[in-house]
Parts: sequence; C-alpha cells; structure tokens
Amino acid sequence: MENAKTAINSSSGASPGSGQKINGTKKGSLGKRIVQNWELYLFIAPAFFYFLIFFYGPMYGVQIAFKNFIPTLGISGSPWVGFDHFTRFFDSYYFWDLIWNTLSISLYELAVGFPIPIILALAFNEIRNGFFKKMAQTITYAPHFISVVVMAGMIITFLSPSTGIITMMINALGFDAPNFLTDPAWFKTMYVLSGVWQSAGWGTIIYLAALSGVDPGLHEAAVIDGATRFQRVRHINIPTIVPTMTILLILNIGTLLGVGFEKILLLQNPLNMESSDVIATFVYRAGLVDAQYSFSTAIGLFNSVVNAVMLIVVNQIVRKTSENSLW
Repeated sequence: MENAKTAINSSSGASPGSGQKINGTKKGSLGKRIVQNWELYLFIAPAFFYFLIFFYGPMYGVQIAFKNFIPTLGISGSPWVGFDHFTRFFDSYYFWDLIWNTLSISLYELAVGFPIPIILALAFNEIRNGFFKKMAQTITYAPHFISVVVMAGMIITFLSPSTGIITMMINALGFDAPNFLTDPAWFKTMYVLSGVWQSAGWGTIIYLAALSGVDPGLHEAAVIDGATRFQRVRHINIPTIVPTMTILLILNIGTLLGVGFEKILLLQNPLNMESSDVIATFVYRAGLVDAQYSFSTAIGLFNSVVNAVMLIVVNQIVRKTSENSLW
C-alpha cells in the first residue's frame, strides 16, 4: 500500500520547480538555497555590501555628466545639458593628445611589463636551490611594497641631473646623460621601466601558482624521452600557464585607458607635460583643481565606457577562438 502511494505521488507530475514548499519555502527557490548555504552567503556578505555601497552606490552621481552641476542645487536640482560636456571634450584641441599619451603608455607598459613576470616565473620554477630561489623571489617581490610616493621620490632622486646616481654613472662611462625628468621623450620609458621593476616580481605569484599544478609525471616522462630542460619548459610549463596568461591579458586590455594618475602626477612637471598628460591627470585637474565637476565626470565616464567595451570585445574574440575567456 505504501509503495502504491509512493508511486502515485511520484507520477503526479511533482517536480522540484513545480511549487512544492518545504519549511515555508519553495523547493529549489533562492530562499531555500540561502537557508541551506547560509554560511557561504554570510561569508560573501561583507564583500557584497562593500561593492554595493562604495562602487554601485556612487553611480547615482554619474548623471551629473549630463547636467550642469551646481553644488547649491544638488545633483537632482541641476539642469540637464545632455551630451554637451562630451561634445566639448571631443572637440577640444587636447583630446587626441590625451588619447595618444594614455594609449601609448598603456601599450608600452603592456608590451614590456606583461611578458616579464611570465619569464621570471618560468625561471624561478626551474631553480632547484631552495635558499637561492627564496632569496631571488624576495628580492623581486620587495619593490611591490614601496608606496607610490616613495617610488616617485626614489625616481626623482636617482635621475636628478646634478646628484642622481644613475645620471652620475652614465656620465662616468663617458656618455651624456639625458634629462630623464624633463625630457618628454624619456618620460614614458622612465615611467614604464620603474613600474616593471616595482610590479614584475609580484606578478609572478599567479604564474608560479599555476606552475605548481603541473604533474611531475609529465616531466619525468619527458626526461625519459630525452627532452631538454628548454623543451620541457616550452611543451609542458608554458601550455600550463596559457589559460592564466589569457585571462590576465584580457584584464590588462580592459584597462588600456585606465592609466593611474598617482605616479604620473608625482613625476609630472611643465617640461614633460607634452608626453605625461593622460586622461586621469586631466580629469584630476578639471574636476578637483578647476572645479569643473560635470565636465570631469563626463570624461571619466567616457574613459570607463571605452574600457568596458574593449574588455567585452576582447573577451568575445578570445571566447570564439579558445575556451579561456572570462565568461
């Protein structure tokens, strides 16, 4: 009899999504999942509310990019001007200079800074002496913990035309040291190389973590087959970190116009402004120095939209050619 009731109930068309309620919640509903996995939801709650409050909440103020913002009237009371601020920026004489400086620094940094952590990670992975490996990693990681202000001070001190140690070394070798701090032609190189020195070692951590997942049996089989160390790196280690490389490359391309302004602002002076003025520093001057809040917001919104579009486009291209996309 019990078996018959069970069979009838199972054949009545009931399914997890058909509206059955268990303990007051629909089976398979969001409420039931939250109740069952409340520890996980509690774990992510701080991060969720952090992004909600400090990242999504301020998006309410983005509307001032389409208004003539007047602080006394507030955001909602300021008059709408549509795309006037965007048109003003696009028609300005400095538009293409800002775009070129931002893109050239980003592409320069990507071309030089992206492969170096990969090379370092592959090299560290091949070191067998434990003490030397830890020492080398520590030396390359250390610059990452230097603040931007201290880093800018070090660059200015080392490259000073009169007392800079690097300048004096170049002069001692019989060459004329260029004016690194004032010559626009040297600003981008100085900025990129100092950034690579500061972040290359830290960037190897992700690749070393990926390399730690390589099956030792693959290397053992390759050694038996007579593969050299270079061949094992090329055919075993590099393919292992290709997915990680792809994801990081997509993320880097998605921030091509997102050059940070802190170090550039600290190294910037009237003599190198020709090559050091980027979108971020211009937004800083227009918004905080000149109090053009709506105009600077419009420029920042344009910058963010372009970065988002580039991220989506590159991700879609990678998605169609491989399985290593972000989504």
